Amino acid sequence: MGDRWHVEVDRSVCIGSGMCVITAPGGFALDSARQSHPADPETDANEKVLEAAEGCPVEAITITLSGSGEVVFPPEE
Repeated sequence: MGDRWHVEVDRSVCIGSGMCVITAPGGFALDSARQSHPADPETDANEKVLEAAEGCPVEAITITLSGSGEVVFPPEE
């Protein structure tokens, strides 16, 4: 069984660029205010979702391991 992730978008940081929606179709959606949100906050580990988080121009996406809360992205410095 693979890892499960908890995906969050900080809506106070999100600028609605839509890069996450383009990078991970089905992983994110924009609402009527052009704010991103995960299609499913609890998801199987997914390379496209990680790629979307890495490509977010304002680093609004956080991914943690479900259960433990261990940070997957952004990497701790």
